[in-house]
Amino acid sequence: MINVAVLVSGGGTNLQAIIDAVNSGKITNSKLSVVISNKDDAYALERAKINGIESKLIRKKDYSTLEEYGEAMIECLDSYNVDLVVLAGFLVILPENLVKHFEGRMMNIHPSLIPSHCGPGYYGLKVHEKVLERGNKVTGATVHFVNEIADDGAIISQKAVEVLDDDTPEVLQKRVMEQAEWNILPQAIDDFANGRLKLEGNIVKHI
Repeated sequence: MINVAVLVSGGGTNLQAIIDAVNSGKITNSKLSVVISNKDDAYALERAKINGIESKLIRKKDYSTLEEYGEAMIECLDSYNVDLVVLAGFLVILPENLVKHFEGRMMNIHPSLIPSHCGPGYYGLKVHEKVLERGNKVTGATVHFVNEIADDGAIISQKAVEVLDDDTPEVLQKRVMEQAEWNILPQAIDDFANGRLKLEGNIVKHI
């Protein structure tokens, strides 16, 4: 049984998908030990409370340096003996010390097919707005391990989603979540928890 931490800044729709997958048995060998947010008004904290999961508020603005913020995050995560950190809409630049501490044990979900529409400034509805501006016919979501560069870590899995002519950013966002994000993120967590994937160098090994 591994201990999983979920880091989230907003409503927590991907957190809910993870909770539902644990409850339904889609994710096995895993305990959701703690939910951490950087925003005190994040509905994700309420989702954690409703589901009996411990939660913590750790705000970057409360620390004088990014390194100190990273140390606080590490201390909290280690206190729960966390084996896997999942970024599920966590809109914070990650401190290098935090990333290194959880190298190969931290994954992120991004709402596009990396390397398209990713990197600094690409989050939330902004991703889907850019997809529509570019005229892409296909988009999707990507689960990847985290390194020091935004959306640059080794790709674990991707799932494509069709872009329709009458899509708005909001409609497309919902379809990407339902058809891609809520499927591939729980699967990646289950694979990690059961030893079916690991990071070797910058290559993901599926076992």
